[in-house]
Amino acid sequence: MIPRPEAWSAGGPPPWEGLDRALGLDVVVDAVRRQGAARPISPAFPDARLSAVLIALSPGEEGTEVLLTRRAAHLRNHKGEISFPGGRVDPGEAPPAAALREAHEEVLLDPSVVEIVGELDHLNTIVSRSYIVPIVARLAERPVLQPSSAEVDRILFVPLAELRRTDTYREELWGAAPTNRAIHFFELDDETVWGATGRMLVQLLSIAHGVQAPPAWS
Repeated sequence: MIPRPEAWSAGGPPPWEGLDRALGLDVVVDAVRRQGAARPISPAFPDARLSAVLIALSPGEEGTEVLLTRRAAHLRNHKGEISFPGGRVDPGEAPPAAALREAHEEVLLDPSVVEIVGELDHLNTIVSRSYIVPIVARLAERPVLQPSSAEVDRILFVPLAELRRTDTYREELWGAAPTNRAIHFFELDDETVWGATGRMLVQLLSIAHGVQAPPAWS
């Protein structure tokens, strides 16, 4: 269920509108590396949970694909939503190590086949009160994965070319101006991607197309 407020309106076009860049894996990875350091923001809550997610990119028939999972329906927060593998950073653990660990725990992704290439902007989530560090990684080929945690009930590899289509992406402005905020949606054939995952995908696609993405809101 998407908790759309009463006050909302249609948003604008995506930052990559009108661009038709080939999204091969080398192109996307090189763009992420050239992006440089991520833009950290302050945690929105004093008790925010430091978390990390793995944005794993692999080659596919339509170019670069991104690994997504669907959270199990019994979970307390974000149940049934599409997300990246990830979770809480343990004490003394670095975010990249946490992202790799969580991906292995959730979908049996072997850390030895993962090449870390950069980070996206850090962001806050309100529902789970998390401070998220998105770790971008490269896979030489699409691995055979399976849900290995009660938190995950589906694994998807989605082409970036599909995510950038005008009939897949849309933006909504939630709330009333001037305090409204942009919410990003990607309508797949049988799933809806939105929320923090949608925001991270917008930045990834913007970087891949060589355009500036809007900063993450906190």
